[in-house]
Amino acid sequence: MHVFVTGGSGQTGPAVVAELLAAGHTVTALARSDAAAARLKSLGATPHRGSLDDLDSLRSGAEAADAVLHMAYGGDFSDLHDMMRRDRTAIETLGRPLEHSGKPLIVTSGTLVMPAGRESTERDEPDATGIAAFRIAGERAGLDFATRGVRAGVVRLAPTVHGPEDHGFIPMLIATARKTGVSAYVGDGANRWPAVHRLDAAVLFRLALEKAPAGSVLHGVAESGVTLRSVAETIARRLDLPTVSLTPEEAATHFVSPFMAIAYGFDGPVSSSCTRELLGWSPTHPTLLEDLEHGDYLTPSQ
Repeated sequence: MHVFVTGGSGQTGPAVVAELLAAGHTVTALARSDAAAARLKSLGATPHRGSLDDLDSLRSGAEAADAVLHMAYGGDFSDLHDMMRRDRTAIETLGRPLEHSGKPLIVTSGTLVMPAGRESTERDEPDATGIAAFRIAGERAGLDFATRGVRAGVVRLAPTVHGPEDHGFIPMLIATARKTGVSAYVGDGANRWPAVHRLDAAVLFRLALEKAPAGSVLHGVAESGVTLRSVAETIARRLDLPTVSLTPEEAATHFVSPFMAIAYGFDGPVSSSCTRELLGWSPTHPTLLEDLEHGDYLTPSQ
């Protein structure tokens, strides 16, 4: 297949592009800068200049493709409504050229959309009042194309997609520990986050494009729930810092933002059993704690 990819030069994107190319697919990927274009060329993909706001570039990329994978997401987190609008509009633009073609359209969301406090499955409804409710509109926009002759589906990624040169939530937690001199968790730290290695996530995206049925909701989760206390304790030990429990009020000023304080205290275990059974996906790469122990997260340069 010839796959049009958005977000191909981001954190997870290069691994996905490499996985697709290794499997014999060709890739054209959206590039909004010279640096992004150069990165994509180095991977073997063809850059397609544009952005999520350049709807003509999205449309032309989708029109020329056999499949579309939408991973890009961005904007100003102080205006979640605008971020939601941009994502929904981009998905609608990417999907329309695929209508009645049977071609795949895979969009990306996150497991933080799921209800808190219990292990959710792919069959559960997202929480419209939860901390990541702003991602639900994009999910629905993508899945709506399953009723319009598109093999549409959604991949919900774990909040930590870990691996070398990560610049997501876990490095932010480590940077806060270095800055404040303590490795913190919220409450008793028993709240759980799903996790997945970037290379395992890349395989899932490929399998979704290749064979996920229309309307599939997939969970990119290798570990259903890693306690934030175990993460904080590993960081503390590796950096020779004390651990500390924070109240939610203390966390709001300790971490980089009030939103991140809520996220670090969120209990959102998620199952991927349906995804594994449907696609034969079997994660094989290191766990989050193994990556913290042996990866590049806690090297002096990080």
